[in-house]
Amino acid sequence: MKDPKNWLWLLLFGSLWGMSELWGGDFLYNSGISHASIWLSGFAVFILAVGRGVVNKPGSSTAIGALALLFKLAGAAPFYCHLLAIVLFGASFDLAASLILKRTDKPLLRRGLTGFLGSYVGYASFALFITYIIRYEPWVDGGLPRILNYIFVSGTVTAVAAVFLVPLGFRVGADADKVTARRPGWTTAAAAFVVIVLWALGQATK
Repeated sequence: MKDPKNWLWLLLFGSLWGMSELWGGDFLYNSGISHASIWLSGFAVFILAVGRGVVNKPGSSTAIGALALLFKLAGAAPFYCHLLAIVLFGASFDLAASLILKRTDKPLLRRGLTGFLGSYVGYASFALFITYIIRYEPWVDGGLPRILNYIFVSGTVTAVAAVFLVPLGFRVGADADKVTARRPGWTTAAAAFVVIVLWALGQATK
């Protein structure tokens, strides 16, 4: 990922994910919509897939997650459990994509499997880490029932949705990459403009 344009794209996707967490999260939680985390995770996995379609390199999805974390941290009071979930979800998707997408046969199946496994690993790693490593009180008190519900209910819904969202997102990203190759100046300028607007909007929420 030595090309500076790659980092601009990763910053764009991380900013989009961060904005969804900042504004979409507030809207969903304040509206009392049940399973808000599923909606947020569904958008996140789509953005991660688009990012992988543009910059299909190991570490790119983790970078998107880290940039989304920074975006949310800069734009709102930190809820550290949310920040942990973001970075672990990005890293889990990265691990799945780096292992599964190495081969190019059956690309549709491999992309769907990447979304399925990446989502499950993201949910499981967060639940186990925050309960047994960080020992965050609400999760410790909830115990095994909360962990199982989070992984096998919320995680399953997200994983199934990701089977469809990841191939779609990857296709969108690959098409965007082709447009970038034909019009590098215009697309780079547009991406930079959107990043500036997103960060300005994020700061306006403070």
